[in-house]
Amino acid sequence: MKSSVVLQLLQARKGRITPEMRAVARTERLTPESIMERVAAGVVVIPRNRRHRCGMACGIGSGLRTKVNANIGTSMDAVNLTRERRKLAAALDAGADAVMDLSTGGDLASIRRKLLNACPAPLGTVPIYQAAVRRARGGGGIRMMTPDDMFGAIDEHGRDGVDFVTVHCGVTLAALAQLKSEGRVLDVVSRGGAFLITWMVANERENPLYSDFGRLVEIAKRYDMVLSLGDGMRPGCLADANDRAQFQELITLGELQSYAVREGVQVMIEGPGHVPLHMIEENVRLEKELCHGAPFYVLGPLVTDVAPGYDHITSAIGGAIAGRAGASLSYTSTKLRSMPSTARMRSRHAPTSSREPISRRRIFSAAS
Repeated sequence: MKSSVVLQLLQARKGRITPEMRAVARTERLTPESIMERVAAGVVVIPRNRRHRCGMACGIGSGLRTKVNANIGTSMDAVNLTRERRKLAAALDAGADAVMDLSTGGDLASIRRKLLNACPAPLGTVPIYQAAVRRARGGGGIRMMTPDDMFGAIDEHGRDGVDFVTVHCGVTLAALAQLKSEGRVLDVVSRGGAFLITWMVANERENPLYSDFGRLVEIAKRYDMVLSLGDGMRPGCLADANDRAQFQELITLGELQSYAVREGVQVMIEGPGHVPLHMIEENVRLEKELCHGAPFYVLGPLVTDVAPGYDHITSAIGGAIAGRAGASLSYTSTKLRSMPSTARMRSRHAPTSSREPISRRRIFSAAS
């Protein structure tokens, strides 16, 4: 199916400056030509699905301000759309540049669509959650998912207007073999990564998001939807940082990024995870080398394992260091003792001006 959507990346390659590039240039106080050149090179992305009616243009990547993502979303034990809307408003009021809906409870499609309608910032999702939840509700388990379930969920999110999707394409049989050979303290802590590994082991097959990556790229083209290549092998504790599985996955993501960019699809790379303070800069440097300067979306990183409930602090430390080293977008992968209220979210995040220089930019997360 040939895309009729105007793709930012292809327009930039043709030397054409889009309205979104002009908007990013104004926000970043740069020339439209410089934004166009960076988009063309794949080192800046503009998550802006044409179907997200109220969406704003936001640039993420090289030479731009470090951006901040906030996570919201329901769980099976806490389904309250009004509360999620309040959390969304609190995150935006506090200065979030992007938001992710990580819902796993309730009517996931309805929740996503209503949040999209209320969110002017780029909104991202993890479609594998919906594919797994739907299959589980239908009486089967994760192992009963089909590739069509996975790709169908991704396409549905694109049709709804989602601006960027996390897809764990680097969770491969090769990466799993590295994980098994070296061993870990905490094995796999990524929910999406764990879903896919469960499916791969049960079905004795390669991850469809990797083996049929071309199908994923074609879906992204239909909506100019940014692919955020997820780190399903990210370390869940400091002892597991920088192991073979993590870097096997990163090498694979770099290869996939090259293919997607050639096809006109914008790509971000997601990164760890729990990382010792002195290894953060090294992780950013390696991502830039292996993934051709693609924007690095770091999940924190968290610099200690011993602060459950306070990951907004430990990840702010790691995020600040990662931002200084060249990371483009930060959020935290939290392990809270309870679901945060809107008031609790507000208490964590002071308002921040979008015009502040990177050295003063506060990095925060609003956890689901």
